[in-house]
Amino acid sequence: MSRALEPAEPVFSEDGIPYSPRYDDVYHSTAGGLEQARHVFLGGNGLPGNWARREQFVIVETGFGQGLNFLATWQAWRDDPQRCRRLHFVSIEKHPFTRDGLARLHAALGDLLPLAAQLQAQWPDALPGLHRLSFEDGAITLTLAFGDIETMLPRLALGADGFYLDGFSPSRNADMWSDSVFRGLGRLARMGATLATY
Repeated sequence: MSRALEPAEPVFSEDGIPYSPRYDDVYHSTAGGLEQARHVFLGGNGLPGNWARREQFVIVETGFGQGLNFLATWQAWRDDPQRCRRLHFVSIEKHPFTRDGLARLHAALGDLLPLAAQLQAQWPDALPGLHRLSFEDGAITLTLAFGDIETMLPRLALGADGFYLDGFSPSRNADMWSDSVFRGLGRLARMGATLATY
């Protein structure tokens, strides 16, 4: 039987920003998590333009956190009439939030609340391994790889079109920014893949 991972706790800084005591770092900038997701990760990967009229587009993320990058990407996909037919979002997370923790963090998401509620409804227990969630009648797949990145990366067999590197700062979480992690990500990259980080 798999041992549960240590979940993240929904803690807030004095500025009201989700904060990780484990890594002594915030989950996003003071400008807001959704704005950061749209500007840094979607914009940095040329989305939605780069998935236009494609059959499939695959994104690999390091650090799911509260899921704002996924939710912003899902919303951009829904709003884009030229979107890819299928979107596969793969995210590695060592310390996932619980369903209740996510609900607390998502409470102020406004127009993204319906998507957040769908994510929370399917949210798995914090057990190590791969967890596959399906949305939009199967057009969007979210694969959550719960566990240490060095363990989970070799288990992924896919071709990535875009990368979101979002695992706290290197000074706070060096394991997410190691040479072996970058080699593992490089192994997954398709020709022409893009990468963005803060």
